[in-house]
Amino acid sequence: QERMQDAPFRLPVQWVNRPSSEFRGFAGTIAGGSVSPGDRVVVLPRGVETSVARVVTFDGDLENGVAGQAVTLTLADEIDVSRGDIISPVEQPAQVGDQFEATVVWMADEPLLRGRTYLMRVGTKTVAATVAPIKYKLDVDTLDHIAANHLELNGIGVVSLELSEPIAFDPYAENRDTGGFILVDRITNATVGAGLLHFALRRSHTVPWQALEVDPQARA
Repeated sequence: QERMQDAPFRLPVQWVNRPSSEFRGFAGTIAGGSVSPGDRVVVLPRGVETSVARVVTFDGDLENGVAGQAVTLTLADEIDVSRGDIISPVEQPAQVGDQFEATVVWMADEPLLRGRTYLMRVGTKTVAATVAPIKYKLDVDTLDHIAANHLELNGIGVVSLELSEPIAFDPYAENRDTGGFILVDRITNATVGAGLLHFALRRSHTVPWQALEVDPQARA
């Protein structure tokens, strides 16, 4: 916990608290660092910037909220914030991606299969995740990489995941709360796997939409 208090500030939004038209706050447990009124923050994955107005708790406002505390933040601007978003500092933002390399520990009798789609819960966000390739599975005795097209019960593998929408995250090595996830069977709602996000695959965030005017002359 002490180590996480030195990490960059992260608040995965658990719920939007709007008891009246005068108050709109974003509640969650601080997953890293600290936050104070006046701090410049960015709401991810949308990327909207604002400032923290108040750090509210059950016992009153705080001058400083730290990792492990349950707080409600109010923001200086009326912006769109949803459950599963991450509020982080402008100068140390969380990352955003929709395709990942990840390690998965498989926990179900039915094997994990390439091309299968599961629900993925990371922090307070739930998205659909499709297993792209299974890059390899690990031999737990020798740590050798073994080619595989499925993972069986208790198997550990490194896979690519394609998500139905972008999420904000940190690599698991930096923050377990924003980089760890579970996989859930979409039909039975049973937890079938647990995993750690390593990094977003580059193509997931380096292909911005380009608006191009191609006139007949250029086309020729």
